[in-house]
Amino acid sequence: MIGTYEIVSIVLSILILAGIKLMSSPKTAVLGNRIGAMAMLAAVIMVLTYNGIIDVPLLWLAIFVGGVTGYIMAMRVKMIQMPQMVALLNGLGGGASALVALVEIFERYKQMTLFGRLTGQLALAVGAVTFSGSLIAAAKLDRRISQRPIILKNHGHISNTVLLLIILLIITASAANISGMGFITIITAFLALAYGVLFAIRVGGADMPITISLLNSFSGLAGAICGFTIEDPLLVTVGAIVGASGLILTQIMCGAMNRSLVDILSGSQLNSGINKKEATAQERVIDVEKPPATAKKSPAEILKTAEKVVIVPGYGMAIAQAQSQVKALYDTLESQGKEVKFAIHPVAGRMPGHMNVLLAEVDVPYEKLCEMDAINPEFAETDVVLVVGACDVINPAANTAEGTPIYGMPVLEVDKAKSVIVCNLDTKPGYSGVDNSLYELPHVHLLLGNAADTVKELIESIK
Repeated sequence: MIGTYEIVSIVLSILILAGIKLMSSPKTAVLGNRIGAMAMLAAVIMVLTYNGIIDVPLLWLAIFVGGVTGYIMAMRVKMIQMPQMVALLNGLGGGASALVALVEIFERYKQMTLFGRLTGQLALAVGAVTFSGSLIAAAKLDRRISQRPIILKNHGHISNTVLLLIILLIITASAANISGMGFITIITAFLALAYGVLFAIRVGGADMPITISLLNSFSGLAGAICGFTIEDPLLVTVGAIVGASGLILTQIMCGAMNRSLVDILSGSQLNSGINKKEATAQERVIDVEKPPATAKKSPAEILKTAEKVVIVPGYGMAIAQAQSQVKALYDTLESQGKEVKFAIHPVAGRMPGHMNVLLAEVDVPYEKLCEMDAINPEFAETDVVLVVGACDVINPAANTAEGTPIYGMPVLEVDKAKSVIVCNLDTKPGYSGVDNSLYELPHVHLLLGNAADTVKELIESIK
């Protein structure tokens, strides 16, 4: 018979699902966040009450310290630092699940059922992988370690797969053996932490959005498995919701990158570096179709006479903190009666929705943000495309440069526009290491330098 605890758990789970649904649109995301946060707070209080420990002072002290720390971090973090903060919070979620599983294993492993022992070891492993992998991702995003893929000696997808199989073998074997669990548990935790590091350290910039969403899924999965260990249906449900939503997002990102999730899980990363074969393939890049050359006009003149403008933001905009200037340019163009839209590539930036967050920060209307599939057919009728800090996601070589890391990746087809203005820092390749053939086209105008400065100069020129 379903008791009060189970009924309230169902209600809270529905509220969390409703919050996630509202988060799918920037217009309702704030409300969704608030509903989710309040539901989680209610869940915490209910769990403490149900277990008869709500009056333990140490727990409330921990809640207070954690709440204040989270508030300070949220208020102080800059939008450009949001990806690394998301990665860090993913890691803390996985680490919390691993600690709970660790306590359960050491306190009552002999009293557990076979299923409980199995889920306990599995929760420890998944939580540890999430913790170490997320810390590496956060360090890469914060430039504490190299953002490019780090390939260790004899470190490939085969070695990663072998290590993963060893971890699963140890977990399976230990579930049937209740002796010597202290040593086996330490080995499991150590190998899982190592796998998280080896998995994430191979990731470069282009794969980072997929990796973050995958780690988010892992944190929910760790929580759900841990819920089975401690026999708490609410934790199982909430963890499953987070895990499933993260996995769905990961699949969407994989589709946008034309990547296989199996490749990522096995450590076969997109940005694995360009070897000699790939370099030779780059030399064989087929030239993209070039529009007929026209009389050269300055970028300001082109923008003045344009009727339809599409702005393409990228990670360079985040680095330059140029979103305010981009919004000012948008306002100026709109005031002149021009049609202005934003083209958002699904993996532009370093986390899912990174560009949407930055543009929402400066109040760019949500209806002006267009997804790749919706905007690509419009480029042929677009007078001007303004690229602000984007490279790989607009590189036409993705369609022609066989053997390179970005080959086959869907890109924004900005080369089809009548004119293109590129406000990038330089013409160096993006994280893929593939030269951008867009820069060589006759209808492309390069305004190199800090995007915040070059966009500001454009505004002054067209006013």
